[in-house]
Amino acid sequence: MRARLDWAGASSALTDAGSVVVCAHVDPDGDAIGSVLAASLALRSLGVAAVPTLADDSPVPVTYSFLPGCDMFVRSADIPAPDVFLALDTPNPARLGSAWGLADDARLVVVADHHPDNRRFGDVELFDPRAAATGQIVWRLLRHLGVEPTPDIAHCLYVALMTDTGRFSYGNTDYRALRDAANMVIAGADPYAAYDATYERRSPGSLRLLGLALSRVTVANDGRVAYSWVSEDDLVATGTTMPETENLVDAVRQLGGVDAVFLAKVVDGGVRLSLRSKTGADVGAVARALGGGGHSAAAGATVQGDLDDALAAILPLLPGGAAR
Repeated sequence: MRARLDWAGASSALTDAGSVVVCAHVDPDGDAIGSVLAASLALRSLGVAAVPTLADDSPVPVTYSFLPGCDMFVRSADIPAPDVFLALDTPNPARLGSAWGLADDARLVVVADHHPDNRRFGDVELFDPRAAATGQIVWRLLRHLGVEPTPDIAHCLYVALMTDTGRFSYGNTDYRALRDAANMVIAGADPYAAYDATYERRSPGSLRLLGLALSRVTVANDGRVAYSWVSEDDLVATGTTMPETENLVDAVRQLGGVDAVFLAKVVDGGVRLSLRSKTGADVGAVARALGGGGHSAAAGATVQGDLDDALAAILPLLPGGAAR
């Protein structure tokens, strides 16, 4: 899918707006939180009344609560209809969750996203499937807005890029990602502080949860797929929360000799699947077949039912599944 980058339309819409609400997808990751905060800080520096919100009205995930500007978030239910709604890292309206009503009531919707399955739902689009993170698109938008990145803005966008490239280890880590990361550091981002706060400040409970997930690693599909799972009961037993499960799939991904991995999060009424590819398998296509979405190397979906239902649905779609 080709990029569509209306820089002039986006910058004009945002700078002329009487008010802007900035939001990303439900269950926000580092790219979502970092991009929303950076865009909000940038617009406020221009005098634009920008308000960041979360799509599911939950607290900011503890993993990213260190980011500058986290105290700016306002519940979507407490925000009046904006002039412009800026949707970030969101491929379709359903992923805006409880904030979709604000987008629907806005005069204009501006979408900045890098997901290949983006449904082009914005009035103005900044769509680039080649970008490793939506944070890169926001980084480029700064220049068109006439905003000089502050250290806080650069730090938020560095975290967005660092997390969506798996600490600059995934296949989407190309020269553009490394170049942008370097420029973010020049602008004031602190690479060690970003890494330390994101990956090396786990709670004791989250390490116990990691141990549970590792103890359950299972190899399937003639050795081509590995998976593990955690449940809400595990969260209670370890004193953790769902946002602390975000990086567990990367621990499963460390297993050698497999083509794809996934982590199943068993919640009330369904199973959330986080998928990762290791050797080029398109897990995004698998997720879309199950009603989810994402990239070829990283994607997610939710399957109704219990763990057995989820395994029966996903394993036949992954490498080696036809041999089951």
